Amino acid sequence: MSGHAGWQSWRSFSSDSSVTKKKLAPGTLRRIVRFAAPYKRDLIVFLTLVVIDAVIGTLNPLIFREIINKGIIGKRVGLIEVLALFIAGLAILAAALSLVQRFFSARVGEGLIYDMRSKVYEQVQRMPIAFFTRTQTGALITRLNNDVLGAQQAFTGTLSNVVSNLISVTLVLITMFVLSWQITLVALLILPVFVLPARYMGRRLQTITRESYALNAEMNTTMTERFNVAGALLVKLFGRPGEEGRRFRDRAGRVRDIGITSAMYSRIFFVSLMLTASLATAVVYGWGGVLAARGALDVGTVVALTAYLNRLYGPLTALSNVQVDVMTSLVSFERVFEVLDLPPMITDRPDARPLPADARTIEFDDVHFSYPTAEEVSLASLESVAVLDPTPSQQVLHGVSFRAEPGQLVALVGPSGAGKTTISSLVPRLYDATAGAVRIGGYDVRDVTMDSLRDAIGVVTQDAHMFHETVRANLLYARPDATDAELWDALRGGQINELVASLPDGLDTMVGERGYRLSGGEKQRLAIARLLLKQPAIVILDEATAHLDSESEVAVQRALKQALDGRTSLVIAHRLSTIRDADLILVIDGGRVVESGRHEDLQAQDGLYAELYRTQFQRQETLETVAD
Repeated sequence: MSGHAGWQSWRSFSSDSSVTKKKLAPGTLRRIVRFAAPYKRDLIVFLTLVVIDAVIGTLNPLIFREIINKGIIGKRVGLIEVLALFIAGLAILAAALSLVQRFFSARVGEGLIYDMRSKVYEQVQRMPIAFFTRTQTGALITRLNNDVLGAQQAFTGTLSNVVSNLISVTLVLITMFVLSWQITLVALLILPVFVLPARYMGRRLQTITRESYALNAEMNTTMTERFNVAGALLVKLFGRPGEEGRRFRDRAGRVRDIGITSAMYSRIFFVSLMLTASLATAVVYGWGGVLAARGALDVGTVVALTAYLNRLYGPLTALSNVQVDVMTSLVSFERVFEVLDLPPMITDRPDARPLPADARTIEFDDVHFSYPTAEEVSLASLESVAVLDPTPSQQVLHGVSFRAEPGQLVALVGPSGAGKTTISSLVPRLYDATAGAVRIGGYDVRDVTMDSLRDAIGVVTQDAHMFHETVRANLLYARPDATDAELWDALRGGQINELVASLPDGLDTMVGERGYRLSGGEKQRLAIARLLLKQPAIVILDEATAHLDSESEVAVQRALKQALDGRTSLVIAHRLSTIRDADLILVIDGGRVVESGRHEDLQAQDGLYAELYRTQFQRQETLETVAD
């Protein structure tokens, strides 16, 4: 029996049989066919080669029979030589077909992987921020990797194996029944001796395989969380590396034990399959030999029947579990389609038009907002829950109205959780208002194209994110066509050019994961430089100066002054100097604008702003006075 056939059978029996109980969504099969339509010609060629290969495999035992019966026994040397050359020719042809078959298999398989990964990635990129706040990153990566590969196996693995096995088994059984139906029946009766215990062993294997997958997922999550700077710092500061190591060793030890058990099951499976084939071979040689000795069967037929046994048991065993193989691939397709079918909440309207370049006013007109529910933005399978929470979210903003004129600085202040960040998120359409309208330059943000809106707005968040790439790559993310001179101009504006120039690789220095090779102030200034390179008309800023030392804070404030100069700015303010410079201060509480005006006017009202000033900003004023 070929090792490939045995491996097919083993993989089939080790697959999770519970997938056969899953009901596919209506139309899944039609969608799969449409997905594979661009590869129709390659698939036809591939399956044709599979069929030809199966037919060639069926011919060889018949040629062996002729060599023995008519060549060796008949002492016809010339026939033996011709048939031997024919066998050699078939072997060369089979080898060539195998190479061509592998080419088309890879062409179809890799093409499908490319198409599916690209579509899933682009779909995920279109999802709103609310989607990412709910889903598990690991689950998304699994869809891009494991499920896509599983779906690809439907064509290059499952389909080709089913076709090849069906053709092989059909041709082999027909030929064996023609040669000797009695011996063929006995050989088939031996097969359940292997298949029935193999099914039991397969169920045991499925159980430990599921446990192994779960443990590996837990270890991957642990490594992902602990092997970044923040996670490693937490482990070290709380002094628990020993406990972390013990927990990891416990899981790794269980995976090791499962691996040993799985290896033994695998060996038992292959040994049992080989033993069954050997027993069948013994029956054929024993009974067939007796019949040949009595003249009821020729010797060549006995040899041919034995050769056919090696081509029968592996494919027949794999076909006995074909439902699991097919459903496993189909479920992978369905999981991919599940992500592709999730509608993005924030999209361009059909009649959306570009935002004019001179649009610089920001206007909130009676804006109400509540965050979308789980059912609107997520999938249960991406949150590791059985059913998504249908509970409606509470309203966060209540009738917010204000207007920022071109070039004005509007400061948002208020207690934590008041709705300041939510207001800032509605301007670039990270979310859409539930009621009311957000306008830029008099245009409702829902009526303009996303690309033009994002081009007009620059955002610096409190924890500025950097990709694990070079300084140059992180800057060019804002404007890919920028020249080196423009990069250095932006760095000078961000008050970080001297630092970058002092680095060994300059612009080509890696900043580390999330920019952790930079200090908080340096990362903030690099983010401001990135914003300056973009040159937006509107700036949204969440000040992050509380954790900076005085020197870094001064540098950041200089950079911010240049970033905000001449631009319409919406700032979630944490510094007294920003608030004093603001053309308009909005005091947010409970999702409402409870006070608005300039610093002196709001202080005189002795309301919430005056209270916030006394508790949050008065100490800053004292420190600034001492510093002066």
